[in-house]
Amino acid sequence: MNFIIKLLQARATAMLGDKMFKLAAGAILTIFVARMLGAAELGIFSIVMAWSAFLVPITSLGLNNIVVRQMVKHDKGKDAMTMLYSAISMRLLLGFIGGSLILLAFYWLYPDLFVGHLRIAIPALFLLQTFFGFLLFEFYLNYQGTFRTVAYIKAAITAVSFSIKLTLLYQGFGIASLILFTGIEFLLVGVAQYIVYRLKHKPYNETENRWPGYHPRWFNLAQAKQLLKRSSWLWLSGIVSVIYLKIDIVMLGSMAGAEQAGIYAAASRLSELWYVFPATLAARYYPDMIRAHQQGLTPYYLKLRHFTLLFFAAAFSIALVMTLIAPWIISLLFGANFLAAVEVLQIHVWAGCFIFVRYLISQHLLITEQEPLSLASHVIGALLNVGLNIWLIPTMGIVGAAWATLISYSFASFFFLFLFKSTRQQMWQLVTVRKN
Repeated sequence: MNFIIKLLQARATAMLGDKMFKLAAGAILTIFVARMLGAAELGIFSIVMAWSAFLVPITSLGLNNIVVRQMVKHDKGKDAMTMLYSAISMRLLLGFIGGSLILLAFYWLYPDLFVGHLRIAIPALFLLQTFFGFLLFEFYLNYQGTFRTVAYIKAAITAVSFSIKLTLLYQGFGIASLILFTGIEFLLVGVAQYIVYRLKHKPYNETENRWPGYHPRWFNLAQAKQLLKRSSWLWLSGIVSVIYLKIDIVMLGSMAGAEQAGIYAAASRLSELWYVFPATLAARYYPDMIRAHQQGLTPYYLKLRHFTLLFFAAAFSIALVMTLIAPWIISLLFGANFLAAVEVLQIHVWAGCFIFVRYLISQHLLITEQEPLSLASHVIGALLNVGLNIWLIPTMGIVGAAWATLISYSFASFFFLFLFKSTRQQMWQLVTVRKN
């Protein structure tokens, strides 16, 4: 019993639970949309959400991990505070500008979708996503040791939003209501993170008081330029990465139609559901990786190798099981109209073996200050994914899109390491390092 209590109280469990609940809610919602509205409506919903995903790296500015790492270099709390608040101001401004531009691009490409309630829901989603800029408060709270409160509040908001969405579906509302409440969820999560930050954040050091609340007047141009200089590679990398991660749905919608995009989305949702594990655990243990690197290369590579083997073993096991049960689980969850998704899932799920390891590789490139290589890897993945989709979708349909995803993910997540001298040497060190 004591072990179970400790497990439930663990920071990693709280963070993982929040993300698992969110992804599980998304997967269940996908199932209900598929069952109640059909593949075409699911395809439209998936296309809109893919464009929403494009907005995340555009507005993040690559600052998620950079900000805290740069903040802690300051001796004075005021300097650290202005750096954090400057970063948030930039993200809020760019969120509004980016949301407006994405909205214009979406309207230009899909004018036929701006009908009925979608005319309100789609703009609301893109603009309310601006509040995603408050995510930086969570990163700073995590650095100070506050994990569980934020995770539990986010899970509660997800639960309420999920319940409302299911209720609306049962009441006969369409996908416009789901899109609208997704935008409202962005707003609520952002505001909640700021409230928790105000209540829970600790003084920067023992000799100083707690910081005042956020206000744009704390914006510091010099510190903003410093952050942008450090994060520019990660920013571009994030933008390119989401292209190769989400472009398949967008291209399927354009080349094969919304119904085929919906069938593909059903399979990819089940495959990507597992990505919560490496994303959460990598974020949880990122401070440990930094401390290990400060102790020397040997302890750092030993820890990195341990996590790499663990992540790969987990991904391989998941992919093997999902491949075997794909016919059963697709039939059970989505029904006979989605049987074409079986082969897609059996191919797509193996991309997880590379995605799991990629989370650690991304942290390694950041810790060792090789951000340009992160961008290069994502460019490789984006070019491969777009090119392969153009080639394979006309002849193989959604199965071709699945193969394009697997191949591009593998190169962008792992095989790119063989292309650069520095990463080849580091891989050799990773394999050969031994305890002293």
